[in-house]
Amino acid sequence: MQLKTYQEDAIEELLAKAKRLIDYAGEKKLVFKSPTGSGKTIMMAEFLKQMIDDRNVRQFLSFIWTAPRQLHIQSRDKLERYFEESRALKCSFFEDLDDRKIGENEILFFNWESINKADNVYIRDNEQDFNVSKVLERTREEGREIILVIDEAHHHATSDISQRLIRDIGPKLTIEVSATPVITDEDEKVNVHLEEVKTEGMIKKAVILNDQFINLLKHGKIKTQLSGSSEELIIDAALKKRNELLKAYQKEKSHINPLVLIQLPDRIGSLEDRMKDKVIAILKNKYHISTEKGNNKLAIWLSGEHVNKEDVERNDSEVEVLIFKQAIALGWDCPRAQILVLFRQWHSPIFSIQTVGRIMRMPEPDHGHYSTDILNYGYVYTNLDNIDIKEDMARNYITIYTSRRKPEYNPIDLLSFFSRRHREKTRLSPLFIEMFLKEAEEYKLKKKLNIKDKKLDLAIISDWKAENIDALAGQKVVGDKAITASAEDLQKLFDYFVRKHLTPFHPEDRSVGRVKESIYRYFDQGLKMDYGEKGEEIIQIVLSNKNIQHFINVIDTTKQSYQKETRKREPELGSIENWNVPESLSFGSNYLKEDKNISIMMPFYSDERWRTEKAFIEYLEKSDKIIWWFKNGDRDATFFAVPYDNGGKKPFYVDFIVQFKDGRIGLFDTKAGFTQILAGPKIDGLFHYIQAGNKKGKHLFGGIVTNTDSRNYNGRWLYFDKTRKELRANDFSNWMNLEI
Repeated sequence: MQLKTYQEDAIEELLAKAKRLIDYAGEKKLVFKSPTGSGKTIMMAEFLKQMIDDRNVRQFLSFIWTAPRQLHIQSRDKLERYFEESRALKCSFFEDLDDRKIGENEILFFNWESINKADNVYIRDNEQDFNVSKVLERTREEGREIILVIDEAHHHATSDISQRLIRDIGPKLTIEVSATPVITDEDEKVNVHLEEVKTEGMIKKAVILNDQFINLLKHGKIKTQLSGSSEELIIDAALKKRNELLKAYQKEKSHINPLVLIQLPDRIGSLEDRMKDKVIAILKNKYHISTEKGNNKLAIWLSGEHVNKEDVERNDSEVEVLIFKQAIALGWDCPRAQILVLFRQWHSPIFSIQTVGRIMRMPEPDHGHYSTDILNYGYVYTNLDNIDIKEDMARNYITIYTSRRKPEYNPIDLLSFFSRRHREKTRLSPLFIEMFLKEAEEYKLKKKLNIKDKKLDLAIISDWKAENIDALAGQKVVGDKAITASAEDLQKLFDYFVRKHLTPFHPEDRSVGRVKESIYRYFDQGLKMDYGEKGEEIIQIVLSNKNIQHFINVIDTTKQSYQKETRKREPELGSIENWNVPESLSFGSNYLKEDKNISIMMPFYSDERWRTEKAFIEYLEKSDKIIWWFKNGDRDATFFAVPYDNGGKKPFYVDFIVQFKDGRIGLFDTKAGFTQILAGPKIDGLFHYIQAGNKKGKHLFGGIVTNTDSRNYNGRWLYFDKTRKELRANDFSNWMNLEI
């Protein structure tokens, strides 16, 4: 997979802090806090791979990965798949260990509850001396340090359990990996922010509570229109939303079949059975959704009862509804799950980020967010009363208010812009291959190569700390005899060589692949040597004593040229030809409802952060020349933006869009005091956008807008419709009166 920018940044920070901590005396703790759906396991896998490849890590390392319940099995499978090609680390359970010890660059996976059970086979003494303490003893006898990873510690693992794990294992470094960590006395912390994960389209923009129903916030508790409603009504609302989402996916030409999760109370006894039977009856009798053969639209995942669950995670699975319990679902990922149903018998009215974790992921993370915005949200339907949102990431992620566009709205079809993600500065794009071939030609690489020399450079081998180094080197090199190595060993050496010379770019697999592809392409085009037929020979030539430095030189000059070129390139802006006011917007509990008559969004919600905006809205509300106004947002393609130049093209999200009765559209951005001067590039961007739009028949006007009384807003409202060259500090003589 291609790592996201925030993932690369987190891996780089983890590596730097981990390297620093293991150089200190004593046992150290590192907390890695990252939201659900951010790819924590993949980031950890890449971090571990880079750590053992890093030449500055002098210690020999073994790893232990602990997780609750059966999550360690899932984690082991994920990491084993990630290391499948590189074979960087070996992933093992207790029974897989050779000689009853953890090898160098080997990860031992086990379930953390087992370490607290004295009668557990891995804890108690036995005749074979095969338990945790003996395994650790043998591992340390061979001079290796232990790094302990505590995964998802927030699930039933109190800080006491974490401390006991650390005390019993005695690792050089402990890394806690969680969305909500429990270790509080850490030496270092790495934090991935929720906004970064949303921006990359890995998770949904927000989770909406009881969409289409009224929610009120009173004394910190959420009262909802659905409180106390029947289970049937809740299911009706959820399935209606599912059908709406299905049509939207079909419009996007995506084969996602959105899944509804119905979570039963996490209790044992007749209540669960009665609730399950009631839900099954509603689904079958009213919606023809059942587990019956030929239907298969319902799956059940309860203790001792697994029905139609086999392929439920597949994006195009025919299962539409899954009945489950939280206890069974720990660590389970199903990105097409988008609607969660909770009944009032649920164990707690407190919502945390863990509550909605199952519906946070985007089903196609490489695609990111969709142009049809309702697909970018998760939905919770519940008849719980007095809902409380925990003060964690959920406070800003779970939205309780929805504002909708008035039905009398007529399209305005504006050209709008948004930023595309620009990663070429941290990773290599296909441009690198093209530049490598050009640099190789200028370097006259073909004339300098000795393609008959295939003796591997011993320096590259001695640098490579690999488990099978003795097997790779074979016998000592005598005279002209070349080292013999398997195809797999050669590929490992080649990967190591490329990673070693990638700095300052992230040594993630995609960038490594670009460099390797550049070299293969050079041999194919310049020397008529096809990689498919002569791959081993090509690698031997590249890594040979007489040739290796030439390839280092060409890679180095190509990196320099690539950096210069990517610095010159402006961040790419995407555009929407016919932008219109969104049909609906969602807001969290920090927003307040306000009565506004001509806002196009009803109700209007405000966070009341800016006094200038609030005063301007009051001025707009008094107008008899306006049909509607829209308070714009400042993110992605959902909201309206014009391009401006500030060392590269960027989107400028103007504060207000106003539809006048005479057909004009006003574009206004409120500014006060010195911010007027700071807005210079944006002023020019908005000016040129309005000029260009009017040439195409639009009726646009506007600019930055301010009040001559910046303290009480009792003065005149003015707007500046010129370029920044004509803007003068504390001089409004060339501003226009905004008469509305």
